[in-house]
Amino acid sequence: MKLLLHTMIALTYSISLAADSSVYMANGIKIGEVDSDSAIIWTRLTKYPERKLTGYQFKNIGKISNKQKSDVKFDGMNQMPEGLTLGDMEDSVLGATGEVRVIYWPESSQKAKKETKWTAVETDNDFTYHFKLSGLEAWTRYQLSVEGRASAGDPTTIALKGSFTTAPIPNQEANITLTVVTCGDHARRDDLEKGHMIYKTIKDQIKPHFLVHTGDIEYYDRPAPWAPSVSLARYKMNRLYAMPFTRDLHKVTASYFQKDDHDITKNDGAPGTNFGALTWEKGLKVYYEQFPVGDKPYRTIRWGKDLQIWLVEIREYRSQNTEPDGPEKTLYGKAQKQWLIDTINKSDASYKLLISPTPIVGPDREAKKDNHSNQAFKHEGDEIRRFVASHDNLFIINGDRHWQYYSVDEETGAREFSCGPHSNTHAGGFKQKFKTSEHKFLRVDGGFLSVNVSRQNNSPRITFRHHNVYGDVMNEEIF
Repeated sequence: MKLLLHTMIALTYSISLAADSSVYMANGIKIGEVDSDSAIIWTRLTKYPERKLTGYQFKNIGKISNKQKSDVKFDGMNQMPEGLTLGDMEDSVLGATGEVRVIYWPESSQKAKKETKWTAVETDNDFTYHFKLSGLEAWTRYQLSVEGRASAGDPTTIALKGSFTTAPIPNQEANITLTVVTCGDHARRDDLEKGHMIYKTIKDQIKPHFLVHTGDIEYYDRPAPWAPSVSLARYKMNRLYAMPFTRDLHKVTASYFQKDDHDITKNDGAPGTNFGALTWEKGLKVYYEQFPVGDKPYRTIRWGKDLQIWLVEIREYRSQNTEPDGPEKTLYGKAQKQWLIDTINKSDASYKLLISPTPIVGPDREAKKDNHSNQAFKHEGDEIRRFVASHDNLFIINGDRHWQYYSVDEETGAREFSCGPHSNTHAGGFKQKFKTSEHKFLRVDGGFLSVNVSRQNNSPRITFRHHNVYGDVMNEEIF
């Protein structure tokens, strides 16, 4: 009887879709990799204008055994009631075939409108598409309209408006504000209907020129559902980016995305680490299709005379955690590490930010073994901390830790700011009583970090602020 009911519901949906050739963009748009003359615009066509609000709940199948986690035949689909598909589940965001294009122009000149060609989205890429815009004007606010239609010749049925600001050229003085976030997780959002409060706060109060997400965007290895397959990984990313607060920010703010372990397969992942049927290679494919990132995962972007940022990659080239520490053990790999050292040494920016998915200074919990602040990677960690401290205008910003802090390494003087998790319910893993002499500020709660680079009496200054989820300033450091 239950199976018959589910079949009738699915048939009703299919009949409705057959009568309606409209396509939508329930996941909104993401504007990525913005520099002084280019940007990447991401979008995804969907069957419905919003996520499914009245679907079925996933079954609680309890903990997943280590045997299941390593079994590439385990896809986790037994979490759904019998006879259902992912499209029947609550918060699902079904994709749709069709075509997309982008129309864009400088805010001050609608006559300068340009448009891309209509391009078909592909099922194999989860109905997503990335448009690379080039030849943009520096330090300019751009407006755009991302449009979708069911097929060539059909009318446009969705047009999302958005905007972003390009970076200034290297010798241009500019007042720049950015925000940094980490550790999302749909299950631990603070507004069940609209998502994570920090996105509304950042959009309405901070209004940054860009945002950096340091990773742990979503957690495949957490329940409701566990996501040991490509289809479930896509489901979790799609529902997260269908939340209104998140969509509203990303359509008006440029973003740079980094990835961490939970965004690829599972906790402490490295090349070769699988999570059930979600192999390392498949996890990387899902990440690169879901976010507007370029071909190389590590990159540096100049934002005018006074600011340059470095976004490092700590998963794709790393050694295994269990290898003995020493000169050859690495999170960066030789090529990336040399690139990092060379480009930082070459930069003449007033302030330099090394933005890392995981901590470099910490201090972290003693039992952890997955980052530069841990004993497992101490040799390279010491090397990087010494290098950072040799530049008096270089600061570290990190994600991954579920608490906020500002720390100064006692051995080298390297300075690090931890932005904190998306929500208060996601905070934990540390306590105020663990505060050390290296902690100049410690707060075990949710929020984000904002950074402002400006000039006062013709001298540059940089300000770091830890905020709670509502935007209140919890800590401020000015250099």
